[in-house]
Amino acid sequence: MLTDRSALLAALRSKDPRFDGRFFVGISSTGIYCRPICKARQAKDENCNFFATAAEAEQAGFRPCLLCRPELAPGYAMYQGGAELAYLTARHMEEHCGSELRLPEVAERFGCTDRHLRRVFAQEYNTSPIQYLQTCRLLLAKNLLTDTALSVTDVAMTAGFGSLRHFNALFKKHYGLAPTQLRKKASGKQKKQGEITLFLTYRPPYLWEPVLNFLDGRCIEGVEVVKGGKYMRTARMADVNGREFEGWIEVSHRPQKDALFVSVSETLLPVLPQVLSRVRHLFDLRCDPQIIYDALKVMNDIRPDLCVLGTRLPGSFDAFEMVTRAVLGQQITVKAAGTLAGRIAQTFGKPIKTDVEGLTHTFPTPDDILALDGEIEEHLGKLGVIAARSRTIEALARAFAQGAIEFGLCAQPENEIKKLMGIRGIGSWTAQYIAMRTMEWPDAFLETDAGIKKALAPHTPKEMLEMSKAWHPWRSYATINLWNSISEVQA
Repeated sequence: MLTDRSALLAALRSKDPRFDGRFFVGISSTGIYCRPICKARQAKDENCNFFATAAEAEQAGFRPCLLCRPELAPGYAMYQGGAELAYLTARHMEEHCGSELRLPEVAERFGCTDRHLRRVFAQEYNTSPIQYLQTCRLLLAKNLLTDTALSVTDVAMTAGFGSLRHFNALFKKHYGLAPTQLRKKASGKQKKQGEITLFLTYRPPYLWEPVLNFLDGRCIEGVEVVKGGKYMRTARMADVNGREFEGWIEVSHRPQKDALFVSVSETLLPVLPQVLSRVRHLFDLRCDPQIIYDALKVMNDIRPDLCVLGTRLPGSFDAFEMVTRAVLGQQITVKAAGTLAGRIAQTFGKPIKTDVEGLTHTFPTPDDILALDGEIEEHLGKLGVIAARSRTIEALARAFAQGAIEFGLCAQPENEIKKLMGIRGIGSWTAQYIAMRTMEWPDAFLETDAGIKKALAPHTPKEMLEMSKAWHPWRSYATINLWNSISEVQA
């Protein structure tokens, strides 16, 4: 975040979308806080108060603007987030704000006391974890009230409020109007019965087609479909209490709004914050493309347009699904790996009914794989998976179930990579690829990859690795740029 007031004022006057989500401005004359891109009339400089987060602005007594809607501001990636513990806690609360969260349990997850967590969080964000969580819930509720036709009760429950009475009181206290009053001001309607549609913003530019093509080439039959410029998939997710929910999502691009439109089946409402967090990860919506491009544009000295502004790093929606497919993809084509993954989904996943042609199953969970009787190779071998890879998939399922490896956002992915490489059948390429796509690690480089070799020919892998040091710490994005520069990649 910018810290100099004159720089913040200049950024505010520019209304540059690159600053969206990096700070908020509270207007003392109106009691409202806005995004830096707000189209409302510019306030006087002396009336502008700057905050790092929406929670800090609300704690200071400001209400969210109904025009620019602070709840839609893009988030930030870990490299922009300051202290790792505070950032990881904030992301965890954002993802699970719809569930009942207790601070001691959150602190235990990150290996510290709740007292230490409160101190670090307040130092980084100028607000307490509980206040931050409350703002996450209020802003999610505001989003749902504005953009959907869900009942106020459903909005309250989805956003994580224990009772409608508590939700109404808290919403009116902080925002100055009842939820029903906001609903009357908004025009949000469901697109279709049984689904809701929201939009998630990003910092432009966003190269949508390369991301969609990347996912299209790796679609798992029955689980994912790319068609008509949209990405669609099934989802099977559990809340913090272990209750499972199944449904589907659809994602499309709205460049005129600098946003992705996300349709979600109502069956996933109890885990909606998790769904939205995973979509943000899958499509790399927290990325600041200008920061990355400024660091990687030296790649264009090798070949013009080798690095392109707006390139995103495709993440994962389901980490176990992604790592299974990565193992299946070792030494075979991208298409063949997708075929094998589809067989696994259709044999061991759960059938699901959707209105989308081609979406028929959810991918099996680690527990589903571990529950199979007998040797794993007997089950997967019938589908065409060789014994060695079958055992690797089983070992990965066990790592997921036991929590032995952190397959999500983590502070030290290098340590998780070492653990991955301790599993038989996982080499450096696979471990780094997994970290790149599941752990949001921005600095993976796959110098032995066939696509990288082709993009940087005639350099040797040793020369390419040395060359990549100039791209640190964005070598994952360099990898994606190199893959995008050729027609075929092996991943």
